[in-house]
Parts: sequence; structure tokens; C-alpha cells
Amino acid sequence: MTAESRERVRRYFDEFGDAEWHRLTGDVKGRVSLEVHRRFLARFVKPGHRVLEIGAGPGRFTVELAALGATAVVTDLSPVQLALNAEHLRGTAAESAVERREVLDICDTGRYADGEFDAVLAYGGPLSYAFEQAEDALRGLLRVTRPGGVVVGSVMSLIGIWRHYLPQITEEAEVIGEDANDRILHTGDLRLKGEQEGHICRMFRSGELSALIEAAGGRTVALSASNWASLSDPATLAVLEADEDRWARFLEHEVTACAEPGAVDGGTHLLFAAQRPG
Repeated sequence: MTAESRERVRRYFDEFGDAEWHRLTGDVKGRVSLEVHRRFLARFVKPGHRVLEIGAGPGRFTVELAALGATAVVTDLSPVQLALNAEHLRGTAAESAVERREVLDICDTGRYADGEFDAVLAYGGPLSYAFEQAEDALRGLLRVTRPGGVVVGSVMSLIGIWRHYLPQITEEAEVIGEDANDRILHTGDLRLKGEQEGHICRMFRSGELSALIEAAGGRTVALSASNWASLSDPATLAVLEADEDRWARFLEHEVTACAEPGAVDGGTHLLFAAQRPG
């Protein structure tokens, strides 16, 4: 990540502020995404684990780590997000699970010892902001994970975002030009939009993500979309959510569907678990 890209990402999340706390609870689609992420995380983080949380934001998953019985070193590129993390956890049981908070660039984990953590959590797509340094960044995350431990994370999904946001992407192509839009759909690199302000990241296909994990020295042990059926009709989802039994059944089906090989590219995010060889 260049210094310019790093500053642009930091500024974006500083300005995004507390909206990040509400992103996964503000609508039914977000609440499903939160549940998919929670269940995926619970497969790999166990009581007593010491976790390095990358891109922790205001603390949605810091809370989940605490609920799983783990302790965490909580980090983020944005000082504003770290301050919000402390604010949201203050006075809660989850705060006792936080070892310390540090400003950290995912591309610079050299301060941590080899194998220092049982697991690394990198939700919110921090690898999508590493751009050309993504392989080195992931190699660093694997290095600080104990042998046999797992890096659990997410990246933005190219195919799923194109599917879900097709109307908006079509409108934007009229502004940036179809050639630029073609390059974005080939590479996933939103920097190709040009000098427009706003969100920039690299989106991935699942095959590219698996190749990245292998190149960084890891082994892909699980992939999942977030979301799948819940990216469709909000009105139908509201009906399901209003009925406790039907909602529980839907979530079970949704989590299963998200992990199907034919569906992993269909959500707005790709969840992954990458194991450091033992």
C-alpha cells in the first residue's frame, strides 16, 4: 500500500466514524451478515485463545471474541475507529478481554513475535486495502499465528458486489467510462475509478483469494460468502425475521448456502480461514 493509498483509507474510516458500528445492525441484510460472520468465527476461535484483531473498527467483533472466551490485541489503521472501540466496550464485560489497543497498518506486523497469537482476525476486509502488498501482508499475519493456527478474515467480493450493486455500478460507468469499468471488473481495483473521493479497495474472486493464501504460505481451510439469499427481497426477509422459528431456520439455510462452492463468490464479502502449516 502506498503512503497515498494508506492515507486515503485512513481518512475514509476516520470520516465514516460510528456508522461502522451500525453497519451490521441497521438493516436485515446487515444482521444476517453479522450472524454469518459470527458463526464462521466461532469455528476457529476457542476459549483461552489469544487473538490479534486487525481492522477492529468500533468493536462489533471485539465483542464476539470476548464472548468466545478469547483475549485480543485490538488494532486498526484509523485512530478514530480505535477510540470508538474503547468507547463502545467501556463498562462492558468485553473490555476485560482487550489486552491493549494499537494503531496498526496490516502491511506492518513486524512488532509482533513469530507465532505470538493463537489466531488472527481480519474482518472488515483489511486485506482488500493492502493492494499490491496483500501477499506480504497475509504472510505477516500467518507468521504471527502459531503453527497450526488460523487467520480468519474477509475481503470484498468482486462477483458478488457486481451482482448486488449492478444498478449503481452501471450508473458509475457512465461517469468513469466503460473502459475504466471493464478494467475494474477484470482486476477488482477500485483505484481505477480515478481521482474520485470515497471508498477504494481491491475486490477478489474466490480463486484469486485461494491463490493469495497459497502464495503467502498458508492453506485454505474454509471459504464462505456473506451474504447469499439475504441479498434479495428485504420485504420477504422482514417477514421471516418477525417469526422467531422461521428466522432461525432461514439463518441455518443461509449459512449453509454461503459455504456452497457455487455460492462463495455471490456475496458482498468473501470470508476465509487460512491455516499456518504446523
